[in-house]
Amino acid sequence: MILKKIVFNVNGVAAVRGFSDYVKRDLQLAYRSLGDTVAPLIFFTMVCTLVPLGLSPDTQRLSEVAPSMLWIMALLSTLLSIERIFIHDYEDGSLEQLLIAPQLIEIPILGKIVAHWLVTGLPLTLMSPLLGLMLSLPGSAYPALLLSLAIGTAYLSAVGAVGASLTVSLGRGGLLLPLLVVPLYMPIIIFGTATVTFAVDAMQWLGPLAAMGAMLCAAIALCPLAAAAALRFSSI
Repeated sequence: MILKKIVFNVNGVAAVRGFSDYVKRDLQLAYRSLGDTVAPLIFFTMVCTLVPLGLSPDTQRLSEVAPSMLWIMALLSTLLSIERIFIHDYEDGSLEQLLIAPQLIEIPILGKIVAHWLVTGLPLTLMSPLLGLMLSLPGSAYPALLLSLAIGTAYLSAVGAVGASLTVSLGRGGLLLPLLVVPLYMPIIIFGTATVTFAVDAMQWLGPLAAMGAMLCAAIALCPLAAAAALRFSSI
């Protein structure tokens, strides 16, 4: 019994260390390729800035389209960076080492998902209030916007990792990756837009936010397993 406890503790420490190591590694890679890292943020900012010019300067009309516009732009910005979750590891051969390592592959995959959210989803979330101001979003909707984007972009990263693992052996996935992941993104987009829209209309928005939280929990539990299976299959 004592030996089993020691083995469990050693494996637990190794798992935590593997998780943190891959988070740090991917953050360092993102810093080294800073141009690719900030490209989704620049795209998000530019498109949301151009919306008032293309639609109308009327604040009422802008506030109506702001929730859906911010969420759609967040989705498209995330798509620009999804394939980078595994592509660098595939190109330098470290992905093969990860697949034959003795520890659970799901733990490093979860670390890579967290790192992707830290360099993509979190900055998008923090930038959203400024862009919401440009789109005449009411002040009462900012808490709903921040919370929904924080949860939703984490979901986008987790589900996107599954799509990236399916296309990693193709090199640059191109159009195939969006075709795989966009249908899985639709539920979170619907509930995310509903959360902000309810807040704009002074309605109770905790219901759709709770649904988003449930979807994120399911994605955290299932997506690393699915991505690991896809990576093992692609390496055969």
